[in-house]
Amino acid sequence: MVQRSSPRVPCEVSILVLCFLARGATGLELSVNNQAADFSLSTSPVPAVSLSCLVQNSSQAEELLWYRGDGRVDLKAGNKVNISNICISPVTEADNGVTFTCRLARDKSVQVAVLLDVQFPPQLSGEESLQIEEDKDVTLTCNAKSNPQAAAAWYRNNSTLTLKPNRYQLYQSSELCQLSIHKVQKSDNGTYTCVVRSSLGEARKDFHLTVEDKKPIFPTEAVIAAVVVVTLTLLFGIVARRDKIFKVW
Repeated sequence: MVQRSSPRVPCEVSILVLCFLARGATGLELSVNNQAADFSLSTSPVPAVSLSCLVQNSSQAEELLWYRGDGRVDLKAGNKVNISNICISPVTEADNGVTFTCRLARDKSVQVAVLLDVQFPPQLSGEESLQIEEDKDVTLTCNAKSNPQAAAAWYRNNSTLTLKPNRYQLYQSSELCQLSIHKVQKSDNGTYTCVVRSSLGEARKDFHLTVEDKKPIFPTEAVIAAVVVVTLTLLFGIVARRDKIFKVW
């Protein structure tokens, strides 16, 4: 009886099968709001924004995860498999720059991230009164936070402020702008206005600056020295006359 040997599968064929399976696994994709790659979502402050994550190219149930920044978002049981929706409510200025990410539970490298681009105009109003002693330094600060970033300008008594060397110093970041005045003088009295402008609008704030007379400075060391001298003089006088004092008693 002739024994038939089972055909051997070439090693190359096994490698090809593994490669095919790997390609099949990596072919699985996610999309958020019909976007299969990371994207930025521009919006204004609104009551709500919805994000919908969908599994593509999969023939089995896949669990989905949502993250806000590094924190996991709690999802209900019926909102995790193959499709998952989250609602950001409300959308505020504080959400600007926050990233929401949908990930595949069994392979977290499969993901789509959404960066919120919340656009809002400068929000600045009101007025402030300051009293500062002559020859002291003062800093006027106003909130310049906006998206897109705003530019600031300063005015004094409704006229463009002329920056004097070594007297005025300007500073601006993405969230505030400052005007510093070095050694204020009586001539610096007036109303200073901070105007913040962006493509979405402008806002302003007034600062009413009053420079007061310099308060007299008492020479503390001299006063202490005088008190010590008077005290010692009295003590020496008492010692010098102690015999007469005791005789009276």
